[in-house]
Amino acid sequence: MSEESIWLLALLFAVVGALYASVGHAGASGYLAVMALFGVSPIEMRPTALAVNVLVASIASWHFWRAGHFSWRLAWPFLVVAPVTAFVGAAVPIDPRLIRIAIGIALFAGALRMALSCVPPRDRAAKSPEIRQPSRATAIGAGAVIGLFSGITGTGGGIFLSPLMILRRWGTPHAVAAISAVFILANSISGLAGVVAGGWRPDSAVAKLAVAGCLGGLVGARLGSRHFSVAWMRGVLSLVLLVAAVKLVLA
Repeated sequence: MSEESIWLLALLFAVVGALYASVGHAGASGYLAVMALFGVSPIEMRPTALAVNVLVASIASWHFWRAGHFSWRLAWPFLVVAPVTAFVGAAVPIDPRLIRIAIGIALFAGALRMALSCVPPRDRAAKSPEIRQPSRATAIGAGAVIGLFSGITGTGGGIFLSPLMILRRWGTPHAVAAISAVFILANSISGLAGVVAGGWRPDSAVAKLAVAGCLGGLVGARLGSRHFSVAWMRGVLSLVLLVAAVKLVLA
């Protein structure tokens, strides 16, 4: 990849990092999408996204925790097994074609997640739905399955966890964002360890992309943890994710 392409990728990583961090995500599906559009190999896409994810998820976790949105009581059952399955998913050799399809599915999920974040509540004055605590077995099982898929795809799993929690009313939007950030961080560290154990080593381009993602994540996490919304930009990103998913699956 040319130096110009790497710098353009870095700029896009900064935008993706900001948008995702604003909703408690690290941006792996967005990074995967822009790399897919640039023709990066799925074998390289996965560890690169995980490496950047670790840094951006750390920033998002810190900001949402400082804002008082993180609940350890709600989070720990999702976290207890997920990093183990994320390591397994990242470390086990998988056919590149299957990785491509799995990443495509993750991008479809990311597009849906971003599209839903653009839709305002129908009635802001309406009473909030009752929040229900999931059973420990349900939370542990969900975390384990999502962790495995996050390792296979190179995502942190937040694009699957947060819609599930919102649909099941397992937490308020800000609590879900905070838990997703920590969930993504744990899975990304474990998944990255898995691909490193499999022989992957980062190059200089990864460092540039990581710095760009971090800069965007710093801005997005700070604004998102304080009720900031950039719905129209998330809508554009959801379209990019959808196009990249189609490109990957049909390639």
